[in-house]
Amino acid sequence: MLTLFLLVAFAAGGIGAVGQGAEVGPRYLALPRPSWAPPPWVFGPVWSLLYAAIGVAGWRVWRAAGSFGAARFTLGLWATQLLVNAAWPLVFFGREAFGAAVTVILLLDALVAATVLAAWRHDRVAGLLLLPYLAWLGFATALNVAIWQAA
Repeated sequence: MLTLFLLVAFAAGGIGAVGQGAEVGPRYLALPRPSWAPPPWVFGPVWSLLYAAIGVAGWRVWRAAGSFGAARFTLGLWATQLLVNAAWPLVFFGREAFGAAVTVILLLDALVAATVLAAWRHDRVAGLLLLPYLAWLGFATALNVAIWQAA
């Protein structure tokens, strides 16, 4: 079952990667980025670790609850935030709609915060596994806003 949760988490990343279009690195470098923006090579390793943690967190919630039904609300949040996560690259890179992407990422921030709290009630480790994701999203939100304001 862990494999299923990992596949779902990484599928969100895959969908986002397809939705963002080709040549993202050069396109990212061409954006009006703040001085504190990371280089493109940082994103792949960071997101790989985060998707692994998201998958493990979902699995731990399911395992702690004993069934999908007992964790329906939390796993619903978990799945919903992954859908919004997959949508963000399509809006930001695919459409280059930076203002709309701010709206999407703020929704994602709220969903992940709610997922952390809900997961914590089932399994504290699951909640802790999601905290780096929430922190990275805070950074990504600030970066999205900075790019939108400069564009």
